[in-house]
Amino acid sequence: MAYVPIKDGEYTSTIYNLLQNRVATSLLGYCHFYNQDYVQAGECYGYLSTIYPSHQEYKLNFAQCLYNSFMMSEALSTVTTIDDPSMVNDIVKLEAAVKYREGDAANARILVEQLPPDDPDIDINLGCIDYKEGNFDTALEKFNKASAYHGYQPQLAYSIALCHYKKKEYTQALKFITDIIDRGVKDHPELGVGLASEGADANSVGNTLTLHESSLVEAFNLKFAIEYRLKNYSAAKEALMDMPPRDESELDAVTLHNQAITEIDKDPSSGFSKLQFLLTQNPFPPEAFANLLVLYIKYEYYDLAADVLAENAHYTYRYLTQLQFDYFDAMINMITSPEIAIQKLDTLAGEKMNELRKLTKKVQEIRQTNDEQAAKTAVEAFDETLEVYLPVIMAQAKIYWDKGNYAQVEKIFRKSVEFCSEHDTWRLNVAHTLFMQEQKFKEAAGFYEPIVNKNYDNVNFFKLKMNQLCSKNTIYLKLYKRILSRITESHQTIRKKI
Repeated sequence: MAYVPIKDGEYTSTIYNLLQNRVATSLLGYCHFYNQDYVQAGECYGYLSTIYPSHQEYKLNFAQCLYNSFMMSEALSTVTTIDDPSMVNDIVKLEAAVKYREGDAANARILVEQLPPDDPDIDINLGCIDYKEGNFDTALEKFNKASAYHGYQPQLAYSIALCHYKKKEYTQALKFITDIIDRGVKDHPELGVGLASEGADANSVGNTLTLHESSLVEAFNLKFAIEYRLKNYSAAKEALMDMPPRDESELDAVTLHNQAITEIDKDPSSGFSKLQFLLTQNPFPPEAFANLLVLYIKYEYYDLAADVLAENAHYTYRYLTQLQFDYFDAMINMITSPEIAIQKLDTLAGEKMNELRKLTKKVQEIRQTNDEQAAKTAVEAFDETLEVYLPVIMAQAKIYWDKGNYAQVEKIFRKSVEFCSEHDTWRLNVAHTLFMQEQKFKEAAGFYEPIVNKNYDNVNFFKLKMNQLCSKNTIYLKLYKRILSRITESHQTIRKKI
């Protein structure tokens, strides 16, 4: 490299001289900013804005660095010192972005609506605000309009996919996700998409501007969310594996959260550590707080769940619904005050049962009007409430299961048969309960058999429960042999491949 000769022993002084050079410092700040090192970039632009106060663009750049470093009040304080009419729109956009990130969508909208109607970013900004307010249809319209104006942009395509995801239109969301990934592979082969899942050695691509603008990380994380919600756990894990490779220290908060969720069964301590780490970051995925509590409850670490709630009381109102808080509170009382836990769970179960009855009636009434969209929305509300109701009755049942009171467990399940009879989790637990009562083996097999048949091709599905299905019921011996034969065949196939 040919540069101006620097004498031995003058390297340090040269560095400090360059830091005092306006052009060099500006270039350094620019490089740090687009390398997403906003703290270092902020130091450069903060210095420049102090030494050269007449150059207002340095103040704006400094404010943008503060915003990207999640120093919102400092960003607002800095941007209010800018006095340059030509920069008014940029100032308003940054102020709106701060309000948006602080959760103040109403004031963010007021600021955005001050922009000229022909501003090229106005539809994108309004779409983001509509999304934050839960108006996903309106947000989708805005993003589609912006996409038509700007042409294809990965970040806009991701925003459209995200709206479809929120509307539970997973097929449409996956279509846009696939397009983002395909274009990313074609346009940026250097990002190494899919190398890790293919078993190839892959070096970290870092958090470059190219990676950021490709929206590949966001697309793969959204694909993970869709597959996980659809219970396609292998596909969800594959989505994370296919991401451009990065070192763990370089991972964004959402990716780290999703990795923690996927590995929790195999390595709980690692998963817990990652979720605990995320709670110390600003910001962190809102789901991380509730998911850490859910997993502590699942593994019966009630003391740790209690500690998390106590140490993060300010998060309970922000990230938990009242139902979630009541459920966690009941479960934490399971060890020290089981009577209180039972009472709290009974109350929750009763409330959710009443909601389910109302929603069932609403669905029936809407279907008579032939309003398909309204019916779809009502059914989704019912399904979401059912997913909340199930953990509550399972927690109730577990109290009596642990005491060996299987008759009482059966009573709890009978109360919920009206809503849960088609749910595999409920049916499986009913089967276990009937099986443990010994005189009800035939009834238990009747619940096991459809689940086994449904998962016939999944040889890992409840292997330990196969003996329960028919060990004491000779009439089901053929089914038992057929299942064991399927498992044996699969194992032989695996050995041949190896």
